[in-house]
This record gives sequence, structure tokens and C-alpha cells, in this order.
Amino acid sequence: MKKYKKMLVLVALVATSAMFVSTDYNKYFEISKNLEIFANIYKELNTSYVDEIDPAKLMRTGVDAMLKSLDPYTNYISESEIAGFKLQVTGRYGGIGASIRKLKDRDYVVITEPYEGFPAEKAGLQAGDEIISIAGKSAKGKTTKEVSDILKGAPGDEVSITVRRPGTSKDFDVKLKRQEVKIPNVPYSGMLDDGTAYVALTTFTQRAGANVADAIEKLKKDNDVKSIVLDLRGNGGGLLKEAVNLSNVFVDKGEEVVTTRSRNVENDRSFRTLNKPLDLETPVAVLIDGSSASASEIVSGVIQDLDRGVLVGQESFGKGLVQNTRQVGYNSKLKLTTAKYYIPSGRCIQAVNYKDGKTSTIKDSLRTEFKTRNGRSVFDGAGVKPDVEVEIPEMSNVELALMRQNVIFDYATQYKLKNAEIAPASEYTFTDADFKDFEQFVAGRDLDYETSSEKELKQLEEKAKKENYYDAIKTDLEAMKQKIAADKKKDLQKNKATITRLIEREIVQRYYYQKGAVEVGLKGDPYIDAALKVLKDQQRYQSILK
Repeated sequence: MKKYKKMLVLVALVATSAMFVSTDYNKYFEISKNLEIFANIYKELNTSYVDEIDPAKLMRTGVDAMLKSLDPYTNYISESEIAGFKLQVTGRYGGIGASIRKLKDRDYVVITEPYEGFPAEKAGLQAGDEIISIAGKSAKGKTTKEVSDILKGAPGDEVSITVRRPGTSKDFDVKLKRQEVKIPNVPYSGMLDDGTAYVALTTFTQRAGANVADAIEKLKKDNDVKSIVLDLRGNGGGLLKEAVNLSNVFVDKGEEVVTTRSRNVENDRSFRTLNKPLDLETPVAVLIDGSSASASEIVSGVIQDLDRGVLVGQESFGKGLVQNTRQVGYNSKLKLTTAKYYIPSGRCIQAVNYKDGKTSTIKDSLRTEFKTRNGRSVFDGAGVKPDVEVEIPEMSNVELALMRQNVIFDYATQYKLKNAEIAPASEYTFTDADFKDFEQFVAGRDLDYETSSEKELKQLEEKAKKENYYDAIKTDLEAMKQKIAADKKKDLQKNKATITRLIEREIVQRYYYQKGAVEVGLKGDPYIDAALKVLKDQQRYQSILK
């Protein structure tokens, strides 16, 4: 009987093994079959399609369509796109050192920000300058990417550009020597008051953790730092190792920061802090918003899960996916999602599921509860939720119009031409007299925007016409339109405070670059106000953590 049972077990094992072998064979057969079909279709199109086709473009279309059925973070990076990819990872590239953009209704790409200390700024180029030609070839109609690709190159190589500056009558030529440009990931650090240090981190490129640590150490050396504000707003993430390094600034050596889990268990990894921390005691507030993603969420999640500090702001983006790159030949790469990451409490903060090119969110009722080190409840299936929530009103229609139609940008360009210098960023104020000047500038522009009331009125008018009520309410509709139009003229004054903040940031950036823009933006910032309030009230701070 025992021998019979052993035979049954052996038969079952052989059958199971055969099933797995069969499954693998079927899978690889399907892959081989479909690759052959794809190659045959590609060959027939290339040989017999009625019009001439670009083989590389056709293949790229197929690759992009295939990857689109997965998630938005799995991408093919061609050889021509490698420089842009390296910039995301390292913050470095060879070029003239300026951000450029094709503004609406402009024939030429415009310099929006020369970086301090790099060729464009050294040559006197300013935000608002239009790039008319490069190396003698017209840049009219070219896209931002096309101009950017031409301007980038090996450090030391020269490039000549023709520039048109608003307010001047004659174009001028500038010869620039390309340089390795390194965009700082800590654009500004300073003291918010006598005891509160502030550090802004914009991206998790190389040395992000070390740069934040250096900034804090410098502030501690020169000031009596009693609390720290780390600003991760708008930070879309970057290198996973830098998220670990930055966490290590505030948490002890040997702490598990993040684990990654993939389809293959043997590829799962755990990342722990490796170094002695900089600071385990000073109260910390981390600022996050809906654009704080990936590595930003790891750091803020670690601070929350280990009860090391409080999070202030709005719920983060919710990206709990890990990407790696693979070489796929001819200097091109595939960036693909290989795992999900889990922070110390055990939760994954991925907020969206991707399947067959479709997205779905996780219902609140299906989210799992986890516990922080002190026993506070936190949940998976969404971004990191702040401990102190900050309500931010939506931008008004007039503010959106001023930004989208580049009115504030153009005004700042004109302001810089009229004013050779301004007060330091921390002291600069856009006065009431300045605002009157801005109103006159706006009056000379065709600022066009539609309010919510106007949209609803238009819908009412269309429905009334369909239902034959229009004649009955026509007079009332026209009267309402006129009242709204008259009141719209007061929109600048009604939104003066928030518009002034936008103008101040744009103007200060012209004189003091990114560092100045961050510094002036701290004035009247509701996130900063909320962080200072909780850090100053240590009883509340401790009660949140416990």
C-alpha cells in the first residue's frame, strides 16, 4: 500500500512538471510565432505599401503602441533621446545652460531661464530672448525639442546663435562655448526665522541626499537650528538610492527604508540606511503636494512610518512602481517597470492599477490599514497622506489666463529692460504703483478667458434655443452677459494678492535665478505658514506623532 502511494505521488510530480514544461513551451511558442508574424507584416509594409514609408518611424510606432498597453512609466529610449534620459538621472548635460520653450503664438523658441554661472548667463542672454537662428540656420517654426537638440553638444564645442530681444530694434549674434551643465537639485536653503531651517529639493538626481545634508550642516553651523522644513513639493522623484540616502539624513543606520517586490521573488530587494545619520532629534516637517512622487513619497513615507517628523500639505501623487533600464541595442534603452516598492509600515502607495492600457483606482473600502512605529494608522492604495493638510484654493480664471497667455512672463521681460537692478529676493516687493503699471500692460493685451459663469450662461443659451425658450429669455441673457463682462474688468483687483505673488516670483527669477524664485516664493506661502505653526507648537507636534 505504501509503495502504491509513493507511485501515485511520483506520477503526480511528473505530471505537474510536464504541465509546467508544457506551459512554458506554449508561452515561448506564442512569443516566437507572434514575433515572426510581426516581422513578416513589417517586411510586407516596407516592400509593398502604396506610399514610401520610414522604416524606423514605423517600428517606433509599433513599439510605442505595444508599451502603451502597459503603464506610462515603461518607455523606449532611442539613441537620440539618451541625452535627455541622462539629464533626468544625473542633472547634467552638455549645452549652453538655459531652459527654453516655444510660447503660444510665437514663431521662435524663447529662453525662459538662463542658469546662473553657465554660458548663456555669462554671455548676457536673458529670459524673453528669442532664438532666431543657430549656426546661421533659421530656427523659425522649430519646436523646443528641435532647438534643444541642436544647442546640446560636447563641452568645449562652440555654437553661434542670433538673438532677438524684446524692446530692441536689432538682432544680435552671440558665440557660446558649450559646457557641462549641472542643474542643482537643492536650488535654495536658508532660515525661515531665527530657529527654522529650510531646504528645497527639486529632484532626486545624484548626490541629492548628500546635498541636503550639506545644506543642513551649513545652516546649523551659522544658526541655532531648532527645527527643519524639507520641501519636496513638485519633486517627481528620481534615483531610488538617493531616496535611501536622504532618509538616512534623519533616520538611524540600519533602518529598512524600502523593499521592492517583483514577479520573480529572487529579484526582490531590501534597502537599508548605511551611514550614521546627520540628525535624529530636531523636529522635521516635510512639505508634499500632488506632484510629489516616487522617491519623494519614499522619503516622506519613511518620515511618517517611523514617526520621525510630520508631513504638511496635500496627498502625494501615489507612484509605488520601480523602473530599471535595459540595453536593447544600438545605444538605445528600454525603461520598464520591474517591481513595486513598500515603505517601512509595509504599505505600497501605488494609487493606480494599469491593465491593457486602462487605469483604475483602488476604492477606499479596499485599502488596507497599516501601522506606523508609534501605532498610528496609515493606508495603502493611495499617495502619502499629510498629517497636517493645507487647503489651497484653485487658481482663478484670470490667473490661469495670465499664465497660459504668457502675460506675466512678457511683463517681467519688459520690467527687466526698464530696471537694471532690484532689492534682494528676500526684501523685494511688487508695489501698488507697480501693480497699476501691470494693469495698464494687461489693458494693451488681448487677454481672453471664459469664466465658469459665462460657460454656464452659454450652455443655458444653447438649451433655450433647442427648447424654443430663447426669445422669452433673450433680454435677460444679454443683461447678464453685460453684467459679467463689466465685473470681469475687476478680476485683476479681486485677485491682486495672488497675482502679485506670481509676478514677484517671475521678476525675481530674472535677477536672482532659481534660487531667488524659491526664496521670494516663501513669502505668504500657506504650506510654510502651516509648517511653522506646527513646529512652533511642540505639544501639537508630539501629539501628532503619538
